Amino acid sequence: MSTHHHHRAVLLVGEGNFSFSAALTQFSRFSEAETITATCLQSQEGALQQEGAASNIQTIKDSGGVVLYEVDTTKLGECAALQGLVFDRVVFNFPHCGRKSGVKKNRELLKSFFLRTAHPTEHKFLLLSCCGPSCVQMLSEEGEIHVALCNGQGGTPVDRPQRDWHNSWQIVAMAAEADLILSDVHPFDDEIYKDYRCTGYRSQDKGFHVEKALLHVFARSLPIGTAQRITVEETVEGEKLRYDTIAELSDYIFRGFLSPTSVHPVRLVQDFVLKGLAEKWTVSMMSESVPFLLAPKRLQRCFHEIDDTQCYQIHHLHSPGHPLTEHHSGGDIQKDNSTLRDGHKPADTLVTVLSMCVVSDKVSKGKSQGAEHPRSACCLETDFEEMRGVFVLRPSLLPQMEELLTHMREEEQRRGLKSAAENNLESEDNSGDVEAKGNANETPNGDRNGFTELLFGISGLVFRNVPISPWATPAFHQLVLCGTFPVACEPIRSLGQSLETLLAPYGVTLVTEQGYLCLTAQPMGLLGKVFSSDISNNTGDISVNVALNLDLLAVLLFSLPDWRLLWTRDPRFLKHFEQCPSPGEAFCPFSLFPQRFSFDISFWAGPAWEEKDFHAVVREASNGTVNQVKLIDTFSHPDLIQTSYCYRLIYHSHCHALSHTHALHLHRCLESLLSTRLQVTIR
Repeated sequence: MSTHHHHRAVLLVGEGNFSFSAALTQFSRFSEAETITATCLQSQEGALQQEGAASNIQTIKDSGGVVLYEVDTTKLGECAALQGLVFDRVVFNFPHCGRKSGVKKNRELLKSFFLRTAHPTEHKFLLLSCCGPSCVQMLSEEGEIHVALCNGQGGTPVDRPQRDWHNSWQIVAMAAEADLILSDVHPFDDEIYKDYRCTGYRSQDKGFHVEKALLHVFARSLPIGTAQRITVEETVEGEKLRYDTIAELSDYIFRGFLSPTSVHPVRLVQDFVLKGLAEKWTVSMMSESVPFLLAPKRLQRCFHEIDDTQCYQIHHLHSPGHPLTEHHSGGDIQKDNSTLRDGHKPADTLVTVLSMCVVSDKVSKGKSQGAEHPRSACCLETDFEEMRGVFVLRPSLLPQMEELLTHMREEEQRRGLKSAAENNLESEDNSGDVEAKGNANETPNGDRNGFTELLFGISGLVFRNVPISPWATPAFHQLVLCGTFPVACEPIRSLGQSLETLLAPYGVTLVTEQGYLCLTAQPMGLLGKVFSSDISNNTGDISVNVALNLDLLAVLLFSLPDWRLLWTRDPRFLKHFEQCPSPGEAFCPFSLFPQRFSFDISFWAGPAWEEKDFHAVVREASNGTVNQVKLIDTFSHPDLIQTSYCYRLIYHSHCHALSHTHALHLHRCLESLLSTRLQVTIR
């Protein structure tokens, strides 16, 4: 029975005596399905002068490989013999500019080797230091680039000892210039290639120090996206509305993390929490759908959860007849009719919430005006009656949850009255059923109308207009649980203890505040709350609510380095969760040691300046790559009604190959967008 093999093509560049290429062809694990193309910078005559080169070249050719001479690793595209070829692996062992070249020249060598120039429309911001296409153009979509360096040269934490950054080759930063990420780094094992003898140290027939050398493996990064304008249509309080979402939030909606087939860590964490609670509590997930928009007056129901200044206001509503060019159905609300008890796993029954229409187009940063965009700030201190026509993106699911529960109570009451009336009719015919009549409104386990002593749940996406900081999430998936219990049962304490028992092994602490409980962990801070909604009645019952940030819980339980990883579109992220790992199994990053870049920005602003607007523009212009903003200086001009602000921004991404050149390009875009959107004067 024959097996079809995909031929893996391997390109080796910068070879000296071709001993590595020859050793690779003899390596026992080297598959016959792999073909080798070995190249060197020297002419054929020069290469053959090196000891052992002739026999090594013959070994390569005998195995079906190809040997090319006079190939510059920084100008691979200029080699006619390589035109149109694509390789699954490109190998560059111990690159060096020759002689006593310093670290700067060798950085430029690496950068020129990595850098892509074949698609200038996608990389207008790149400062090209080489001409012609290089290795990335010859790399297959899932291909890898392997670079071996002597210990200490790369500048990564794996080097022992690690050199000062300025004294290293900064290989991760150089690769990022070509949209490459470091996916792995491990010892260079020269012992498995028994006949390999490296040469070229300082342009001599001398070897490099390969002891403790490291092999750096690079892969392609997904490009950083741009903000989109998305138009959504939904029904709010019986009225059909169409509105534009806020630009910096465009990548958070319609992602389907809670879909029934999802293996996203947010879904895995929700299932984990519900299953854990089901050992003691009865939990029933609501099936009703709720819109993204919320009337401001309903925020009074979630005062325990949020500060009203954290709301995103939506002012500009379109006419329902406004034409849309693209249709999209989606939504993230959890819809699950299953009842959980005694540890049974919840059913994965998530269905579409709303039929929404979406149109996306690139945001024109140069022409955008403030009046054309929904406001990112929200001032809810005014009278709610004065805010007719103004809505907010839901900052919490609690108001809509309580509305659903109110409807359920009303329905249960109607059913109870109908049942009581029927019992009255029966009692007139049968006077012996007095005891049954007295208990008509109670279930055998004592629940009033079958409603109390249950936890009802709902989950979905919520939005918070919070300042940029490492653990501040402008959008996240929230799980809300509500139930009505006798006060004597101390349900707040009991629920808090259940959650603490479930989550304490992962570093979650239960903190008692005045009237409620907080679930916290380091370094992210607040993960959720358990509190009463202060609904008093004459039955001696209390309404208890739980609100959990599923995103931060996922970060904690799977040891993610950054919450923004949850939103990456890179398939390598979800691949880690394909087998539905249990909480506590740490995530293995697909991008190692991403660089941080710090830039300051200073500008003059007038008296109408709002810092929240600044954070919103930073999120939009940087496409979410800024994870920290710090005000470092202010100055009010004595003669002008203006204030100078100076902020320090940290650009950092675990999802994309973020280079210094790209970060600087994003920073320049921010300056332009600030000038047009907020009418500030850049200093």
